[in-house]
Amino acid sequence: MIEIPLDPVGGVPLYRQIATHLIRMVQNGTLALNDRLPGSRDLASSLGLSRNTVVLAYDLLEDEGYIEQKGRRGAFVSWKRPHKVMGLEDSGPVWDLASGLPSFDMVPTERLALLARDSLLSCGPSALYDTPPEGLMALRKALVRHAARRGIPAKRDEAVVTSGARHALSVYIHAMALKGVRRLWVEELTYPEVRRMAEGAGLEISAVPVDPDAFLGSLSRILPGDLLYLIPSFHNPTGRTLSHEQRKAVLEAASKRGFWIIEDDAYGELRFGETSVPALKSIDREDRVLYLGSFSQLLFPGMRIGYVLLPEDARKEFLSVLERTSGSTSSLVQHVINAFIEDRSLEISLDLARNCMASRMKALCGSISGSMPQLPFEAPQGGIYLWLRTPGISGTLASVTARKVDVDMVPGKSFSFPQREIQAVRLSVSRVSTAMIHEAVARIASAWKDLP
Repeated sequence: MIEIPLDPVGGVPLYRQIATHLIRMVQNGTLALNDRLPGSRDLASSLGLSRNTVVLAYDLLEDEGYIEQKGRRGAFVSWKRPHKVMGLEDSGPVWDLASGLPSFDMVPTERLALLARDSLLSCGPSALYDTPPEGLMALRKALVRHAARRGIPAKRDEAVVTSGARHALSVYIHAMALKGVRRLWVEELTYPEVRRMAEGAGLEISAVPVDPDAFLGSLSRILPGDLLYLIPSFHNPTGRTLSHEQRKAVLEAASKRGFWIIEDDAYGELRFGETSVPALKSIDREDRVLYLGSFSQLLFPGMRIGYVLLPEDARKEFLSVLERTSGSTSSLVQHVINAFIEDRSLEISLDLARNCMASRMKALCGSISGSMPQLPFEAPQGGIYLWLRTPGISGTLASVTARKVDVDMVPGKSFSFPQREIQAVRLSVSRVSTAMIHEAVARIASAWKDLP
């Protein structure tokens, strides 16, 4: 049995002291790769602690890439992520409900490593040479086939590879400005980077309401040639999804009024609700929708891979902006991702991600309902975000208070246009395990109970 020195009266949680000590043992070589750790019950009994404390420590170690838990076989040392030691003086948030990045167990590191090696061996030096601005032809074909999973009947020539969804969005906005667009419409609550991109492209910005009924009614204000930015599926930050009827109404308004729509579908493939949610692009008959997709954000964010499906009428401007600002995406990354799609690794990884996010979101919704039943929210049908309203409490105060108990979240004000205080916060489940979610919500409830 491993002896772990603990300070029960110190300011650092016991589970974190356990994790810190085990990390030091891994980094010093005391615990070697594939060494089996004591079972959570045995270690808890040895230390005189509850089993849940050890479970939290093991979950944190797995999220940080130091161990791999294999069910009844136990927990084993893994070197998926070389990390600095988590010092006891480190007082940063432990429960990250703010980030959209994946926990380390979600990243298919070993598979990607094999595919990168195979790509270099099979393609030789060409894997390291630039591709055309549109991207590797084989990958573009694979992405068109992949888009069919979202119901989109795209053509190969419509697909262009980008360096992530944010890159695609920036190029779209600058390309449409080059095409003559002068105004971008966004929802009152939306992805905040889009506003900075629009300002950088010299576009004026106007807002439409988030409420579905008011939103549809406001579409009559959008002028011909304007651009509307939408996240129809599993919205960031609210988690909302537009119904099929609402999507049809948006397209009818775009056709009647003559405006363009950017569909940001970065989380569209993470549906875990019972109702099918095809992409807005899939029912677009007049090429009014500029589609962008990405699966890298939740699986391998550092590789930064995304793609767009371009109407012919916007292709010239998009490629012009792409060539003069960034050029093509990393050739090696494109070869690896093409192989990742072709051997069904992407399909398998997305299925695992859906199941994992569904489990975590269920845990988050259940914990909030049990610990803070007075706070309203709508359980999302997919994605990674939950919008928690905090009536009578500003989102800024709520998030600052939560951070004092080591829980990080994003205040609603960060997503507001025009920027104003919002009585809500955005919570994410992509970075934390189910066990950590329960502890995080318990801490939030305790911290918020004395707020005015």
